[in-house]
Amino acid sequence: MKLRVILYLIGFSAFIASLGQNLYNPLLLQVQAELHTTSYLVSLSVSLFTLALAVMQIVFGPLADTKGRKAVLIPSLVLYIIASIGCAYAPTIGYLLFFRVLQGVGAAAVPVVAAAIIGDLFRGKQLSQGMATYQLLLMLAPAIGPLVGGVIGEQYGYGATFLLLAAISLMLLIANFILLPETKPAFTHSKQSNTQHFSLIFKNPVSLVILLFGFFQFMVYFIYLTFVPQILNNTYLFQPAKTGVILLMMSCSTIISIKLGGWMLHRIGARKSLVYGFALHALSVILFAFTAQLSLSFLILDVCLFGFFMGLTGSIPTTLLTELFPEERATAIGVYNFIRYLGMAAGPMIGVLLYAGSSIMPLFLTCGFAFGAAIFWGARLITKSSSKIGNGVLDAEH
Repeated sequence: MKLRVILYLIGFSAFIASLGQNLYNPLLLQVQAELHTTSYLVSLSVSLFTLALAVMQIVFGPLADTKGRKAVLIPSLVLYIIASIGCAYAPTIGYLLFFRVLQGVGAAAVPVVAAAIIGDLFRGKQLSQGMATYQLLLMLAPAIGPLVGGVIGEQYGYGATFLLLAAISLMLLIANFILLPETKPAFTHSKQSNTQHFSLIFKNPVSLVILLFGFFQFMVYFIYLTFVPQILNNTYLFQPAKTGVILLMMSCSTIISIKLGGWMLHRIGARKSLVYGFALHALSVILFAFTAQLSLSFLILDVCLFGFFMGLTGSIPTTLLTELFPEERATAIGVYNFIRYLGMAAGPMIGVLLYAGSSIMPLFLTCGFAFGAAIFWGARLITKSSSKIGNGVLDAEH
């Protein structure tokens, strides 16, 4: 029972930290009006949070491996609370940007530490199930964040959304301080430098494949988030409200399949789950390229399939990384998160170059085949490699 309490405690902590990324996105025009600023600077408040979140992944990961999980989590939650209050009462856009950076720094430690703690406490089938539960909580943030933020902001102003984050985070801080033990394994005392830890992660063929898959998956994911609304508007004349319903359906499909990914990992083994799951995800992108403009029904089905396979593969990489690197768990998760954020940033930029407006095929077909090529190369690398995850963990039944 104690382990379940810890799982949901750190999972909900990561959920609240992630909520800071998108809770006030529907209120950007309100922020612009109240702070008498420009659309560019208001949008920058979103980008700076994400940038801080990405960069600090590779800072907090090694810190959590050397100083301890709780020793990093508690100060980060304190910083997140202070920054959230600062955002709520920021008198100018300059102050808001400053506190958003601090908020992103505070938020960055939570998912790294949370995944590492799950790897510390669970083994085998319980590990894959625990990681699936954690990913489920994370996926709830982008699904319900804009809705909750819009309702609260409309009634009480955008500052209330930040105060809500601060209040809930304060309760989580107290709960983590009282209930969360230090879980860092006793043998985590390597004298290697952080550079050597990073090198170890990039040199391992399986972790390299996981990083590659994560980059392409989140690159394509943000292409969907950026360009599906444009496709719905250009092809089917959808207004923003209806577009939001379609994206919510994609998120719901992801949430539905997350637990199935943990089951698949246990039933067919790690290597097959990793390769087959991501291969199906790439195929869903290619299917979208050929059928999304045929009819609205096809587009909805394609979007839901993409979301379903996003959830199916969601817990597999983090589960494997925590098993691969027992002494560098937080570092490995931090590197993986950092690579995923790079994919998020690259997606919209690549999409601008390939999306023609009249046809979606150049963009999604190119991305689908690139994603598929990465999976094919990764599968061959895993097969050829004499290295096995944890002396056989990769091919073991979980």
